[in-house]
Amino acid sequence: MMSFRISLFNLVWLYLIFSEDHSECYMDTVSQLPSVNISHLHVDSDKQSLSVSWLVNHSGLVGSIYEIQVSRTENHTIIYNTNVSVASADLDEHTWTWTSDLPLECVDHSVRIRYFYNQSVTSPWSNWVTNYGAEVNGTTKIFPFDRVLREGTSAMFCCVPPNGVNITSMEYKKKKHQLISIGNRVKAITVDNMMPSKQFKVVLLGCTDTAGISFYVWNYVCFPPEKPRNFSCVTSDMENVTCTWDPDRKQDGLHKNKLTHTLQIVNSDQDPIICEKSPCKFHVVPQLKEYNISVVVRNQLGEETDSYSFNIFDRVFPVVEWHRVSLGVTDTTVYWIVLGNLTQLNLHCQVTTDPGSITSNVSGHCNVKLEHLLPNTRYSTRVHCSVNGILWGDWTQPISFTTYPLVTLDLWRTIKQLSYLHSRQITLLWTPHIFGTAVKVNIQGYTVKWLHEGQNRTELKNSGQTQAEVSIGPGQCDFTVQAVLPTGSSIPAHITIPARDDRENLPVEKWLSSASASGFNLSWEEQDTATCGYTVEWCILGSVVPCTLRWKKMPKGNRTLFLPAPHFKAGCRYTFNIYGCTENRHRLLEIQTGYSQELQSVQSPDLVEPVHCTSSSVTLQWRYDEDDPAHSAFITGYLVTVHEVVSDRLSSHTAVADPQKKSVTIEGLQQNHEYTFSVSALTKEGPGKAANITIRTRATYSAHLAMTLTPFLILLGCTGLLWPQRKMLRSGLKEIFAYPAGMHIRTLELDSFLEETCEQLQSQSVEECVSCDIEILNIKPLLNENTLRDPELLNTPSLAAFQSLSPSCEPLQVCYFPQSATDLCGTETFQQTIYTENKTYFGTMEEDFSESQQVASSEITSSEPSELSLQECSVIYGYIINETL
Repeated sequence: MMSFRISLFNLVWLYLIFSEDHSECYMDTVSQLPSVNISHLHVDSDKQSLSVSWLVNHSGLVGSIYEIQVSRTENHTIIYNTNVSVASADLDEHTWTWTSDLPLECVDHSVRIRYFYNQSVTSPWSNWVTNYGAEVNGTTKIFPFDRVLREGTSAMFCCVPPNGVNITSMEYKKKKHQLISIGNRVKAITVDNMMPSKQFKVVLLGCTDTAGISFYVWNYVCFPPEKPRNFSCVTSDMENVTCTWDPDRKQDGLHKNKLTHTLQIVNSDQDPIICEKSPCKFHVVPQLKEYNISVVVRNQLGEETDSYSFNIFDRVFPVVEWHRVSLGVTDTTVYWIVLGNLTQLNLHCQVTTDPGSITSNVSGHCNVKLEHLLPNTRYSTRVHCSVNGILWGDWTQPISFTTYPLVTLDLWRTIKQLSYLHSRQITLLWTPHIFGTAVKVNIQGYTVKWLHEGQNRTELKNSGQTQAEVSIGPGQCDFTVQAVLPTGSSIPAHITIPARDDRENLPVEKWLSSASASGFNLSWEEQDTATCGYTVEWCILGSVVPCTLRWKKMPKGNRTLFLPAPHFKAGCRYTFNIYGCTENRHRLLEIQTGYSQELQSVQSPDLVEPVHCTSSSVTLQWRYDEDDPAHSAFITGYLVTVHEVVSDRLSSHTAVADPQKKSVTIEGLQQNHEYTFSVSALTKEGPGKAANITIRTRATYSAHLAMTLTPFLILLGCTGLLWPQRKMLRSGLKEIFAYPAGMHIRTLELDSFLEETCEQLQSQSVEECVSCDIEILNIKPLLNENTLRDPELLNTPSLAAFQSLSPSCEPLQVCYFPQSATDLCGTETFQQTIYTENKTYFGTMEEDFSESQQVASSEITSSEPSELSLQECSVIYGYIINETL
């Protein structure tokens, strides 16, 4: 009906134009243009917007132009003016929206419109259509309040007081801002770049009036929704589809601006799905393979949209759960379950195991056997699956398991031949090897079984025993040893003792020359008969019996073995027996002996006595066991050194290169000389301890006899030559040694002379006297003075007897000081005085020279105290013999 009325109005208006005079109709037409009729004014306080609607005049051939004005307050102060073009094809009613920077509740806001005819002639203004501000009754109001504001933008806040009240200040977040007057009563402020506080997404706004009363309100500052990112959809069971996207910025939990998520299947007639947040689920649409999904995120500040299209068979995301684990020693089987109806799909799964990062691929079933695992080791495994290998599901949580323990026995044997009935004593030795450390393995014991001459026997050993002794006959015997575990028995160890063969010859022992400080480097000849490898055995403490046997097994084709030095002791000899393993026996191939490190300090040889010697040579012999395994090194020979005792210098040294040669002759020595001989064993490191012996070479008696007889023969020859002249020689000697003619010595004169001499010597010091050696003869009984004074007694037998005693007298070497003797005589303390008389008796020239046995002598006399004129003294007799005749 409205459309009909407008059309009728336009027809009448056109008729008037063309039927009147055009020169006069312009002013009449303007005065008759109708005003625009505002049909509706819509107010959105949250968005602070006014939406005005009016009827459109379609009289023009082109689009129409409307001028719109917005006023504020009751005085209709124009705050906004704009022209709006409306196309002729638009609807009969047009709506225009204006957003205010000031909250609409603060003051009245009015809108009016007029129409431009031919872009130059305007219609009258429409009436003002007003949205009235808030009514204030007794209490100041603040706008906006409890509203969501967009962060980072500018906003105006106002305070509306009651009539008669003025606002003096306004503050935002406790900070005062400059006031803006809006009308007569309303005050406002502008805040730029609004940001929330750090702890809460709210801001505080306050007003203070002239009475000093303050009013406060809260507003929320938030952000609009973000466009969903990484939007995708999957299904895990072909029954439900789950769509996910990255979450928006985290909002305050108390925030008023809640987000809503709406999921829509665009290519279906299903209702939208409302979700609070990601993820969002919906049921699979039957028979629908291709999906076009959109998601809309909204809050009070706006909305964002994203879409995603997919084929549901390409978006299968299998979910796996563990079922069970079947353990083993070196392998384990794991089972899992795939949720949902995926049996008809091409399912692929991957299983990874740690440690080791072992990956196993499985297709078509839900279990796998994990192989090549270590015994008694803790593992963890996880699995994920995919359909057609396009989209892999999430890994399951790791499941842990521990493989069963494994105990193996390294079995060896020693064979001792017994003397009776060709019997043998077999000593079985074994070493348990426990693999892995996840759990402690408790060995409860050992089972020893053997088959000999058709009879089976069994013997049990406790867990602390690692050897067993069994006596068998000359035939072949098979042994089996197993460890007893709580979970069963270990892998059995087998060894075969072959039949006794007395014709087997032992190999020749070889010295190891490759041993070094780092250890032993063993090597041996490759044997084609050794089909199952080699075994090397040795004693841990050297070859000294008893020893602790150790062994090492080597695989086939390996003919070298390095044994590090920390397993061996320096200076100990080790014997290595190398066996070749065949199907039913171990045959001794080589015997090697050596030291990990040779030492120099070997024992000294044992010298054999008596030692054969001559005047120029000495032959030494010694005993020494050069093959004694207790030696700290191999004996390579001997070293013999010779030292002269007198000069203590090295005379010679001799090296014996043959360790089995234990004698040597040293020649070129001097007769009747002492020598020290040293014999020591030689090693690679040098000579060891030495055995010493001192020997004097023999004297040459023929030469000694010649030296002795030569002077005698010369004397004898001279005597023979001078014998005819003996009388002439005798008379010449008498002339030399006889008293001069007419010389007489009296005894008293000699005594007085000695007394005077004694007195003169008293004035001399000890250092001024000349000393001599005195030989005192103890003769008992002592002769008295009268007897010695009688010259006739010189030829008496008693004197001859006295002279005959002189060779057997006891000599006493003293220093003779005459003044000292005088001091003794002059001292009252002593009761005897010692003095010396020199009495010289000479024979006549006619007497025989042989009769003058005593040429000069010194007589020591003793006198009674009555005979001395000075004081009491005692005299000791003796003779000073002059040996220089």
